[in-house]
Amino acid sequence: MNKPDNLQRRKLYLTSFCLLATFATTSVSVHAAEPTYSRDIAPILQQKCQSCHNPDGIGPMPLMNFQQVKPFASIIKERTTARMMPPWHNDPTTGIQKFKNDASLSQMQIDSIADWVDAGAPEGNPADLPEPIEITSGAEWKLKAQLGPPDVIIKSSPYDVLANGQDQWWGPDVKFDGMPKDRWLRAAEFKPSFPLGKKVVHHGHAVLVPEGSDGSFGSSIGLARYGVGKSWEMYPEGTGMLVPANGHIAWNLHYFPVGTEVKDDVVEVGLWFYPEGEKPALETRGEQLFRVDGLNGMARGQDILIPPHGYQVLTGTHVLQSPAIIHSYRPHLHMRGKTMSMEAIYPDGRKEVLSQVNKYNHNWQISYMYADDVKPILPKGTVLQFTSVFDNTANNPLNPDPNQWVVFGRRGVDEMSHAWMGMTYINEGQYEQAIAERRAATETLSLKPQE
Repeated sequence: MNKPDNLQRRKLYLTSFCLLATFATTSVSVHAAEPTYSRDIAPILQQKCQSCHNPDGIGPMPLMNFQQVKPFASIIKERTTARMMPPWHNDPTTGIQKFKNDASLSQMQIDSIADWVDAGAPEGNPADLPEPIEITSGAEWKLKAQLGPPDVIIKSSPYDVLANGQDQWWGPDVKFDGMPKDRWLRAAEFKPSFPLGKKVVHHGHAVLVPEGSDGSFGSSIGLARYGVGKSWEMYPEGTGMLVPANGHIAWNLHYFPVGTEVKDDVVEVGLWFYPEGEKPALETRGEQLFRVDGLNGMARGQDILIPPHGYQVLTGTHVLQSPAIIHSYRPHLHMRGKTMSMEAIYPDGRKEVLSQVNKYNHNWQISYMYADDVKPILPKGTVLQFTSVFDNTANNPLNPDPNQWVVFGRRGVDEMSHAWMGMTYINEGQYEQAIAERRAATETLSLKPQE
C-alpha cells in the first residue's frame, strides 16, 4: 500500500482537527445545556406545583424559590418520576387524553427534573427566572379573575371540627332566597374557610331543594359539589342550569380531622349567573351520579365485600335514555379504591373506553374535564359501563389495615363506588347538530398544513 504524500497528510490533519473542534464544541454545548433551576425547573414548578405548594397552600412545603426547592430536590425527582405528583391519576395510555385541567407533567418535563437533580440541582443564573405568577389566596374565589365576584353567595351553618377522631359529617339546612326570580346558572364554586377549613373539608355538596319540592334526589338541584382537587365547575359556553329563586340548601359536608381543632367552620358557595333575560341554548343538571355498586335491585353498597388481603371488582351499567354530551368524569371511591374505568357501548355494538383512572387516590377528588374537541357526544341507547377495582392488600399505600373485611359505608375506611359525570342531556336535533359540528371541526383540522 502506498504511503500518503504531503498533500494527503495535510488533508488528513485538517480533517482530524475539524473533527476534534466539532467534538469540543458539541461537548461545550451539551455541558451548557444541562438544566438549571432558574432556566428549566422554575417554569415547571410555577406552572404545575405552586398553586398548592405556596405559603398558604395545601402543599406540605412551599416551592416558590430555589432556597425552598433545593432541600427537596431528591423527593421532587422521586415523586415526579413515579407520577405521584402533581396529582393526576388518569391512565395516560387509555381513553381520551385531552383535558382542560391537565395537571400532569410531560415526559420531557419529568426528564428535565431528573436530569437537574442528577446534575446536583444547580441554581443557574437568576436572570433566567420567569416572571413570578400571581397566586390566588385561599380566601379568594378562584373564578373571580374570569367572572368577577359571585352574583350570589350561600353559606353553611357553623360547625366545630374536632382535632382528632374519625370522619365527621355536617348536614345543616339553610334557607335560599337570594334571588328575586329564577336564573340560569353559568358557574359555581365551593369555598371552604381559609386557612383551616381547606385542610379539614374533604368533600361536600350544596343541593338546592326548590320550594314545594318533596326533596327527592330527582327533584333537587346540585348547585355545587366539592372534593380536594375539584372546587369549581363552569359550564360550557351556551350551557346553563336553571335555578329556582326560592327553596332551601341541603348541605352535605364531610370533614376529616387533621390534629387541629377548627371552631365555627363555615363553607361558602359562590354562584355566577347568565345576564338576566339570557337563556342558554342547552340546559344541564350539572354533575350526575352514576352508581357502580348496589344496582339490579340491590340495596346501596350491598355488593361491596372486600376480603382481607384481597381484591374486588364491581361493574355497573347505565343506558342513556336520550343523547348526551359528557363534559367531565370524576370517580368516587375510598381508601381501597384503585381503578375506575368508563366504557361506552354504542347502539351499533361498538365499544370504546372513554376514560380510566388507574391510580385512584382517595385524598384527591379530581374532576377530569374533557377538552371541547374530544368530549364524548353519545347517542340515545348508549350503555355506559363503569368498572371499579378495590385493593385491600398491603401493596396499597393508602390501606389503613389489610387485615379487615371492608364493606359499604360513608367513612374513608369503608367503601363506595360511583362516578360523578358532568353532562348535558340533549334532544335528537341537538345531537345531530353536535355531531355535524364535530365532523366539520375535525375536517378543518385535517386540512391544515402539518408543521
